[in-house]
Amino acid sequence: MQKRKLGKSNLEVSALGLGCMSMSAGYGPPADKSEMIKLIRAAHDRGVTHFDTAEAYGPFANEELVGEALAPIRDKVTIATKFGFDIDIETGKRGPGTNSKPEHIKAVADACLKRLRIESIDLFYQHRVDPDVPIEDVAGAVKELIAQGKVKHFGLSEAGVQTIRRAHAVQRVTAVQSEYSLFYRGPEAELLPALEELGIGFVPFSPLGAGFLTGKIDENTKFDPTDFRNIVPRFSPEARKANMALVDLVKAVAERKGATPAQVALAWLLAQKPWIVPIPGTTKLHRLEENLGAVHVELTESDLKQIDEASSKMKLEGARLPEAALKMTGR
Repeated sequence: MQKRKLGKSNLEVSALGLGCMSMSAGYGPPADKSEMIKLIRAAHDRGVTHFDTAEAYGPFANEELVGEALAPIRDKVTIATKFGFDIDIETGKRGPGTNSKPEHIKAVADACLKRLRIESIDLFYQHRVDPDVPIEDVAGAVKELIAQGKVKHFGLSEAGVQTIRRAHAVQRVTAVQSEYSLFYRGPEAELLPALEELGIGFVPFSPLGAGFLTGKIDENTKFDPTDFRNIVPRFSPEARKANMALVDLVKAVAERKGATPAQVALAWLLAQKPWIVPIPGTTKLHRLEENLGAVHVELTESDLKQIDEASSKMKLEGARLPEAALKMTGR
């Protein structure tokens, strides 16, 4: 597996990480814990060194899973987790919004360390910007945790460019995590140029468009009642039908390259910048192996140009998140 550095930091990780959320939450009922432990270890056996979780996934269940799975190989991996939602650190009961008060951040860090069975969090993201707490206070709290050795690197998730600049002035931001794929190219306008200027790495989540770019989903696909895609406008049956042209484009490139649509979608992301580290998630070993095969798919300048020209003519239907969730992004 190739390695990449997240921006100008000294944090080097596998070119593809593993997003672990779907093992516990988001895409239907939690998967079998023992099977997911095997899957996480199988990912490491195949060269993955970067694993992404959060206290909110469950809550807590995903961190506990990741902690147990990686305990035997802790010194060989990078674990990223997140704070910032209003979650009771004892009960896991969720409040209505965000909570990035410095004292809460510090309490969450201690709880994360226990659940993950580690002494220091490699990468600690603010999961969503808290409108009630100045980002300078958030960065300051993480700076203290870094000084104490409880955290190594600071990250932001779904933050706007001005917030990133203000945070970075207080404590170096190593990585920003946001949605980015051929299915959602919003970061290209402002975010990617700012990250390049500041030397910050980028970790795209939903790099396969929440599964849409794999070509395995169409307007007739039925999701589990607990799957978050049921409330995403871009996943309404009408939007899926309208957006199939993008999948057809990816499929055509994949056929020419002797690859799968998922591999082309991930290879496209890897080709955008050398400091981009996508974190596709899965609960299946054959999908994990398929995704990791993307590092061997080389898209030429001509391939990239063709994808850009064809996709730029497409108007994708539907917002990428429900309205309430969109209000929490890009601040």
